[in-house]
Amino acid sequence: MAQVSQTPESPQDATEETGVDVANGYSKQNRTLGILAYWGMVAFLLAYSGVIMGGFYFQFGEGEYPCPLCMVQRYGMMLATMGAMWVLVEARRGKLNPARYSQGLGMAIIGSIVGGAASTRQVLLHIQPGDSGYGEPILGIHLYTWALITFAVVILYVGLASVLAPRAIPVVPKKHGIGWKITTIVMWLFMAIVIANLIMIIFLEGFAWVLPDDPTSYNLLTQLTGG
Repeated sequence: MAQVSQTPESPQDATEETGVDVANGYSKQNRTLGILAYWGMVAFLLAYSGVIMGGFYFQFGEGEYPCPLCMVQRYGMMLATMGAMWVLVEARRGKLNPARYSQGLGMAIIGSIVGGAASTRQVLLHIQPGDSGYGEPILGIHLYTWALITFAVVILYVGLASVLAPRAIPVVPKKHGIGWKITTIVMWLFMAIVIANLIMIIFLEGFAWVLPDDPTSYNLLTQLTGG
């Protein structure tokens, strides 16, 4: 009986199927771990989008203007989340490999260190007994302390992702399927938040180089109206 030979899957076919660039760095992908890694990045993106939107609520709904350290923490969150965004974009393009995955994880670490340093500084500014802190606490903890907790969580998550890599390179869902569309919505939400922060900081800072330590209004409106 003649043996039927099967043509092995080409690197290009594997790349289009998983989003992992197996031709340029890796072929021992664990698909289950890859799927979990992908949705972990989506959750990363969505979680920090929600945290920053929560900051918007306190800013616009409760009238708590962000101080310079608060803004540095937001920038740290956005920089960290851009690492996750980079991973998702490269995976969807079929160009993700261990090197590019490491670049995204590294960006998340850098953002977390920057934001964590600002959070730690703000915690230490209000650590003495009798200091009520800056802004209203949530569940007894101020926003900058919550921010420090989130940065620690991100560092732990990135550490775990690094340990599992490269067997757990994110695997994209089927193109134009429900998972693909969910990811697109989350990515656009994050980009809208980044743009909103850019517009907000222009209004908050106005024609000044830095924010005041304890802002009480939107400087640009005050400067334009002469108020």
